[in-house]
Amino acid sequence: MRNDPDALMIFAAGFGTRMGALTKTRPKPMIEVAGKPLIDHALDLARPVSPSRTVINTHYLSHVLESHLSGRAVTLIDESPDILDTGGGLKNAQGALGTGPAFTLNSDAIWKGPNPLEQLAAAWRPEDMGALLLLVPKERARGHKGEGDFVLAENGRLTRGPGLVYSGAQIIDPALTAAMPERVFSLNLVWNALMDEGRLYGIAYDGEWCDVGSPEGITRAEDMLADDPV
Repeated sequence: MRNDPDALMIFAAGFGTRMGALTKTRPKPMIEVAGKPLIDHALDLARPVSPSRTVINTHYLSHVLESHLSGRAVTLIDESPDILDTGGGLKNAQGALGTGPAFTLNSDAIWKGPNPLEQLAAAWRPEDMGALLLLVPKERARGHKGEGDFVLAENGRLTRGPGLVYSGAQIIDPALTAAMPERVFSLNLVWNALMDEGRLYGIAYDGEWCDVGSPEGITRAEDMLADDPV
């Protein structure tokens, strides 16, 4: 079994309800930021790490994504009739991703700075880590209104608490989801189990990140991209 990530899962199955009328006729990953759909921004991040397999889960208005991605080297998995959440979606995609660790990436964020997948790959230590999460300091997480998700220890291990914001990018072995009996569940359940084992790790992202979950997020992301380089 390989120890380095050689596959990518992009989560793209949500309804995008916070986008209001913008998602009436298209799924959220087709919302444009700086003239490009969110799903294309996500796929651009994959090129430098060259995954052998890229899997995208779909649900709401899946035919729109299917048409847009036609002819590209990606595998689409329609989760209908149920959205399976992050953990269930990764579990459902395990066969398509193959064995060994994989990158996962949310499709509703914009990045500015180093490639997040390359930064994760450079820090990945499979002998110690069950998952490696990419986190963003609150002052560089545009659009995030909470107190943060994780506390990062000096040795890189994570605990829950106000501090750094989870970016939606990580390396994890999809096989870990097989231990969960549920069909629909959050990856938080897997992270909690890894945390108890001391195998949940994180690193801080060196650039800026913007959540694009609402119409206001589009403007924030475009302003971020237009700002002076990080």
